[in-house]
Amino acid sequence: MEENPIVKRAGVQVLRFHQWVYERTNGRIGHRILGVPCLLLDTVGAKTGQPRVSSLTYARDGADYVVVASKGGAPQSPGWYFNLKAHPEASIRVGTTRIPVTARLLGPGDPDYARLFAAADANNGDRYSAYQRHTTRAIPIVVLTPR
Repeated sequence: MEENPIVKRAGVQVLRFHQWVYERTNGRIGHRILGVPCLLLDTVGAKTGQPRVSSLTYARDGADYVVVASKGGAPQSPGWYFNLKAHPEASIRVGTTRIPVTARLLGPGDPDYARLFAAADANNGDRYSAYQRHTTRAIPIVVLTPR
């Protein structure tokens, strides 16, 4: 079933507003969206070299933070994924805490992929499984390890 473009646009605007609030309150508001934990990922643009911020839901795996490069099931991974591919040293903001991290990008061939995808999917109401059904690309997982 094709998603209504008006509903999709409204959802994008809600997510942008959420990120705006999360950033402007320095993490005092915005750590959760729809009950799911959310972080701010600070990267360096792969092409521009400019600072970029992305609000992402996450799951935990021990000390690591796990994010999914789903882009809602779009044919291409999100920009932040390519930023981390080019510059794996980044930082995250979890609530009011800033944490320097190193990114490790995982695809389906990695032994941890299935386990981490399942954990992130369960944590996010099985949305990632639904997104995977809408695209032919394998949706990558990114493990953010505190430095």
